[in-house]
Amino acid sequence: MENKLYDLIIIGSGPAGLTASIYASRYKMSNMVIGSLPGGTITEAWVVENFPAFNKIPGMELGQKMYEHAKELGAETILNDAKDISSEKGVFKIKVSQDKEYLAKNILIATGSQARRLNLPNEDKYIGKGVVYCATCDAYFFKGKTVAVIGAANSAITAALLLSTLADKVYMIYRSENLKGDPVWIDKVKENPKITLIPNTNITGLSGENNLEKVTLDNPYNNSTELAVDGLFIEIGVVPNTVLTNKIGVSTDEKGYIVVDNAQATNISGIWAAGDITNNSNNLHQVITACAEGAVAANAIFMSKERKA
Repeated sequence: MENKLYDLIIIGSGPAGLTASIYASRYKMSNMVIGSLPGGTITEAWVVENFPAFNKIPGMELGQKMYEHAKELGAETILNDAKDISSEKGVFKIKVSQDKEYLAKNILIATGSQARRLNLPNEDKYIGKGVVYCATCDAYFFKGKTVAVIGAANSAITAALLLSTLADKVYMIYRSENLKGDPVWIDKVKENPKITLIPNTNITGLSGENNLEKVTLDNPYNNSTELAVDGLFIEIGVVPNTVLTNKIGVSTDEKGYIVVDNAQATNISGIWAAGDITNNSNNLHQVITACAEGAVAANAIFMSKERKA
């Protein structure tokens, strides 16, 4: 166990956590960032076109720049996931492994969200065998093949556009009448000859001997409820990563997002939250709002520290 008592330990190494670290370092607060994915899930984005200062930048590059910035200013980093949080006499203990535990006066939860699953009976069987949750990670493996993307929002749209640069054919399947992404992205999809839209449709089954070969539809397409595909990219939204905080009684809303006030404080003194895991920023889960919440949280923690001094 480490004996150092940090002013702030940040759990989560995405834009919210890294921005909080940058601000904390500038406030001369000792801080550590714990997270197994430097840059967070933004690194899985094919391209980011709405972050100020960059007309267009790969998500991997943007996330890496944030991570390097935080380290350059003095953040200590642990490339692992936090396993448990506990507290004793006003000090928080964050366990990373059996023999690694770190102490902090304050904790910032910035663990973001994870991909929502279809929850079909045999979904697990085809993970890594045709079922994919990250287009940026695995698109290359479907070069020259036929794939489907399920979802109607920006993540599904950008996944389809990325896949269209590699696959021969891309189906976009979604239960709504219309796509729900940014108009500029929707226009690009509709103009792409490799992408076929299948609205008002759900996927109800997956089949294939060893790898995924077909998906079953609840609404016939070309007079058939089966569609032959080599891969299925699931882009139907996200759910917050609140496993750690649920154990210690941090309040969440009806959708599972951590409830915070204007200073990013939770219902437990000394525990703060920022980014996609919170109900703040009008639920606009974007890189820029995650960064803003991380900055606000670091400032609030610094101000509370100053008042106690």
